[in-house]
Amino acid sequence: MNKLIGIFILLSSFCFGQKTEEDLVKQTVEKLFAGMKNADSEMIQSVFAETVIMQTIAKDGSVKTQNVKDFITSISDLPKGDADERITFQGIHIDGTLASVFTPYEFYYKGNFSHCGANSFQLVKQNDVWKIQYLIDTRRKDCKK
Repeated sequence: MNKLIGIFILLSSFCFGQKTEEDLVKQTVEKLFAGMKNADSEMIQSVFAETVIMQTIAKDGSVKTQNVKDFITSISDLPKGDADERITFQGIHIDGTLASVFTPYEFYYKGNFSHCGANSFQLVKQNDVWKIQYLIDTRRKDCKK
Protein backbone atom coordinates (compact mmCIF):
# COMPACT_ATOMS: atom_id res chain seq x y z
CA MET A 1 0.00 0.00 0.00
CA ASN A 2 2.83 2.43 0.86
CA LYS A 3 4.41 1.76 -2.56
CA LEU A 4 1.12 2.57 -4.26
CA ILE A 5 0.82 5.86 -2.34
CA GLY A 6 4.43 6.72 -3.20
CA ILE A 7 3.86 6.08 -6.90
CA PHE A 8 0.68 8.19 -6.82
CA ILE A 9 2.53 11.10 -5.17
CA LEU A 10 5.38 10.84 -7.67
CA LEU A 11 3.01 10.82 -10.66
CA SER A 12 0.94 13.66 -9.21
CA SER A 13 3.96 15.87 -8.68
CA PHE A 14 5.12 15.13 -12.23
CA CYS A 15 1.75 16.04 -13.72
CA PHE A 16 1.28 19.20 -11.66
CA GLY A 17 4.91 20.25 -12.05
CA GLN A 18 4.67 20.55 -15.84
CA LYS A 19 4.70 24.08 -17.21
CA THR A 20 2.02 24.99 -19.71
CA GLU A 21 2.81 26.86 -22.92
CA GLU A 22 1.26 29.93 -21.31
CA ASP A 23 3.67 29.57 -18.36
CA LEU A 24 6.61 29.31 -20.76
CA VAL A 25 5.51 32.41 -22.69
CA LYS A 26 5.11 34.34 -19.41
CA GLN A 27 8.53 33.14 -18.30
CA THR A 28 10.12 34.61 -21.44
CA VAL A 29 8.47 37.99 -20.93
CA GLU A 30 9.29 38.03 -17.21
CA LYS A 31 12.91 37.15 -18.03
CA LEU A 32 13.17 40.31 -20.16
CA PHE A 33 12.15 42.50 -17.23
CA ALA A 34 14.33 40.60 -14.76
CA GLY A 35 17.25 41.18 -17.13
CA MET A 36 16.41 44.88 -17.30
CA LYS A 37 16.19 45.20 -13.51
CA ASN A 38 19.50 43.34 -13.12
CA ALA A 39 21.18 45.26 -15.98
CA ASP A 40 22.04 41.85 -17.44
CA SER A 41 22.68 42.18 -21.18
CA GLU A 42 23.02 38.41 -21.69
CA MET A 43 19.68 37.72 -20.04
CA ILE A 44 17.98 40.43 -22.09
CA GLN A 45 19.53 39.23 -25.35
CA SER A 46 18.52 35.63 -24.61
CA VAL A 47 14.78 36.37 -24.87
CA PHE A 48 14.92 38.02 -28.28
CA ALA A 49 14.63 36.31 -31.65
CA GLU A 50 17.49 37.00 -34.03
CA THR A 51 15.37 39.36 -36.16
CA VAL A 52 13.47 41.08 -33.33
CA ILE A 53 11.78 44.42 -33.98
CA MET A 54 11.16 46.95 -31.18
CA GLN A 55 8.91 49.95 -31.66
CA THR A 56 7.25 52.70 -29.62
CA ILE A 57 4.14 54.66 -30.45
CA ALA A 58 4.91 58.35 -29.86
CA LYS A 59 2.42 60.88 -28.45
CA ASP A 60 1.64 62.12 -31.97
CA GLY A 61 0.79 58.58 -33.10
CA SER A 62 3.95 58.05 -35.11
CA VAL A 63 5.81 54.77 -34.70
CA LYS A 64 9.49 54.91 -33.80
CA THR A 65 11.73 51.87 -34.31
CA GLN A 66 14.41 51.27 -31.69
CA ASN A 67 17.68 49.48 -32.38
CA VAL A 68 17.66 46.41 -30.13
CA LYS A 69 21.42 46.41 -29.60
CA ASP A 70 21.26 50.07 -28.50
CA PHE A 71 18.41 49.21 -26.13
CA ILE A 72 20.36 46.34 -24.57
CA THR A 73 23.48 48.50 -24.21
CA SER A 74 21.56 51.37 -22.62
CA ILE A 75 19.95 49.07 -20.05
CA SER A 76 23.12 47.11 -19.28
CA ASP A 77 25.02 50.37 -18.68
CA LEU A 78 22.65 51.26 -15.83
CA PRO A 79 23.37 50.29 -12.24
CA LYS A 80 21.52 47.14 -11.14
CA GLY A 81 18.00 47.98 -9.94
CA ASP A 82 17.66 51.32 -11.75
CA ALA A 83 15.33 50.06 -14.54
CA ASP A 84 12.24 48.53 -12.93
CA GLU A 85 9.32 47.83 -15.27
CA ARG A 86 6.33 46.37 -13.43
CA ILE A 87 3.94 44.53 -15.69
CA THR A 88 0.53 42.92 -15.44
CA PHE A 89 -0.41 40.13 -17.82
CA GLN A 90 -3.74 41.10 -19.33
CA GLY A 91 -3.92 38.62 -22.17
CA ILE A 92 -1.98 35.70 -23.60
CA HIS A 93 -3.07 33.97 -26.78
CA ILE A 94 -1.23 31.04 -28.31
CA ASP A 95 -1.63 29.26 -31.63
CA GLY A 96 1.04 26.63 -32.19
CA THR A 97 4.35 28.48 -32.45
CA LEU A 98 2.88 32.00 -32.23
CA ALA A 99 2.00 33.81 -29.01
CA SER A 100 0.54 37.27 -28.45
CA VAL A 101 0.92 38.94 -25.04
CA PHE A 102 -0.51 42.24 -23.77
CA THR A 103 0.95 43.76 -20.59
CA PRO A 104 0.11 47.16 -19.12
CA TYR A 105 3.10 48.48 -17.18
CA GLU A 106 4.55 51.14 -14.93
CA PHE A 107 8.23 52.01 -15.30
CA TYR A 108 10.34 53.18 -12.38
CA TYR A 109 13.81 54.65 -12.78
CA LYS A 110 16.02 54.70 -9.69
CA GLY A 111 12.91 53.98 -7.60
CA ASN A 112 10.90 56.90 -8.98
CA PHE A 113 7.93 56.67 -11.30
CA SER A 114 8.95 57.58 -14.85
CA HIS A 115 6.11 56.58 -17.17
CA CYS A 116 3.49 53.94 -17.92
CA GLY A 117 1.74 52.38 -20.88
CA ALA A 118 1.24 48.99 -22.44
CA ASN A 119 3.46 46.45 -24.17
CA SER A 120 2.30 44.23 -26.99
CA PHE A 121 4.53 41.22 -27.63
CA GLN A 122 4.56 38.73 -30.47
CA LEU A 123 6.58 35.64 -29.61
CA VAL A 124 7.63 32.73 -31.79
CA LYS A 125 8.63 29.28 -30.63
CA GLN A 126 12.00 28.38 -32.13
CA ASN A 127 13.79 25.14 -31.27
CA ASP A 128 11.27 24.59 -28.44
CA VAL A 129 12.05 28.01 -26.89
CA TRP A 130 9.75 31.05 -26.90
CA LYS A 131 11.49 34.18 -28.25
CA ILE A 132 10.26 37.77 -28.55
CA GLN A 133 9.98 38.57 -32.26
CA TYR A 134 8.14 41.87 -32.03
CA LEU A 135 7.57 44.37 -29.24
CA ILE A 136 5.64 47.62 -29.50
CA ASP A 137 4.69 49.85 -26.60
CA THR A 138 3.00 53.07 -25.61
CA ARG A 139 4.44 55.56 -23.15
CA ARG A 140 2.68 58.22 -21.15
CA LYS A 141 2.85 59.99 -17.78
CA ASP A 142 -0.81 59.64 -16.80
CA CYS A 143 -1.66 56.14 -15.61
CA LYS A 144 -5.37 55.56 -15.46
CA LYS A 145 -6.19 52.38 -13.56
